[in-house]
Amino acid sequence: MMAVDPTALSYRPCAGAMIVNRDGRVFVGQRIDTVLEAWQMPQGGIDPGEDAQAAAVREVGEETGIAPAHLDLLARAPGEFFYDLPPELIGKVWKGKWRGQRQRWFLFRFLGADGDVNIATAEPEFRAWRWVDPAGLPALIVPFKQQLYREILAAFADHL
Repeated sequence: MMAVDPTALSYRPCAGAMIVNRDGRVFVGQRIDTVLEAWQMPQGGIDPGEDAQAAAVREVGEETGIAPAHLDLLARAPGEFFYDLPPELIGKVWKGKWRGQRQRWFLFRFLGADGDVNIATAEPEFRAWRWVDPAGLPALIVPFKQQLYREILAAFADHL
């Protein structure tokens, strides 16, 4: 089997949401599709013609059950963020179409209560969820996304 040349692949367009509660803690979910202790903030692909912020809100709903009415936009991160998949995953995830992701990130204040979170969605992506201190985020994330999370924290530092 021939190895996939990552430079021949582009980045998957995605949107992400950092959700902070009243205590300044950030929502993370533990991925259901991995044996790793892989936690992440809600994020996912932007559909063709879809606005990045609308995609972020849609992904939040699909992954957490949080309704748009429980989200208050605090900030948009400037520019896009990129990460590359590790070599062993290139060509295996996302039907082999992408080398990584290019993401737009949005910071939301969570206006609801913990009971408004329901990860048992139509197509569950998380097996567990919790609120964490923002500074602790990178340590929870898979190694190939840790730098991305440090950049997101820096982008939203004035709001956290």
